[in-house]
Amino acid sequence: MANLYPEIEPFDSGMYIVSDIHTIYYERVGNPNGIPVVFLHGGPGGGLIPMYRQFFDPSVYHVMLFDQRGSGRSTPHADLRENTTWDLIADMEKLREKFGIDKWYVFGGSWGSTLSLAYAVTHADRCLGLILRGIFLTRKKELQWFYQYGASEIFPDFWERYRDEIPEAERGDFITAYHKRLTSDDENVRLAAARAWAVWEGSTSKLYPDKNLMDHWEGEHEALSLARIECHYFMNNSFFPTENYLIENVDKIRHIPTVIVQGRYDVVCPITSAWELHRVFPEAEFTVVSDAGHSVSEKGITSALVDAMEKFKTKH
Repeated sequence: MANLYPEIEPFDSGMYIVSDIHTIYYERVGNPNGIPVVFLHGGPGGGLIPMYRQFFDPSVYHVMLFDQRGSGRSTPHADLRENTTWDLIADMEKLREKFGIDKWYVFGGSWGSTLSLAYAVTHADRCLGLILRGIFLTRKKELQWFYQYGASEIFPDFWERYRDEIPEAERGDFITAYHKRLTSDDENVRLAAARAWAVWEGSTSKLYPDKNLMDHWEGEHEALSLARIECHYFMNNSFFPTENYLIENVDKIRHIPTVIVQGRYDVVCPITSAWELHRVFPEAEFTVVSDAGHSVSEKGITSALVDAMEKFKTKH
């Protein structure tokens, strides 16, 4: 089973102004003359953690990581203005051009898989390959499953806190009810809702619930960006023109070498979406990890992703 590479510090990092409102944090690790990769974190609003640098052989890959608008160290924090899927794709292009990269591998999980697919549909000529984990197509049925009814039946104990944040009269549409609170003028209302939303996600992300992950999402900084930005995107169909946009446009990317890694027991982004993508994109290598949920840090998922990058480096 493949393991992460040792901890590594960036050889370059900084803040990059991408609009009149937003400045994004970026970092680069590995070999500045190596094979380019861009890492896309989840959420939207999840931000970077140091572990994300460790999926790539630092002697071979030049890895670009960045906090998407409103996330992590990017500023202004948790801001929803000029924050759409298409803005994030434009930011990727600005970073690619800033560092003189012609083409790169695109590596993303959960929301990062959504953004990877959307970027590839838009800029297929810039993709050396796609490495996708925990497929999320942001469709209504996926959102209903996790935020309204479905996952609640598997994790009723963790669901209670998420449920009880919303008065009974508003529980017919949890996403709308949360959006009202996450955009409230009352800081305390915003934070309470953000923590309930974010901890629900953290509680259900692994096959074996992880207290450390739940505690991470209790953090004010982490919870506010994740909850506010996710809910903002979900209220707006992730800014896609149609409900099934990514599946409808898959023919534009089927020539791109692609690996899909999916946990069998992923409750956050159930395997159905990965399977549907696989059925219309049979050229992609499809790996189901039999003893994993959603989290990139689960051993089987980590191993499959590191293996994918090991195989890709032999193609250059």
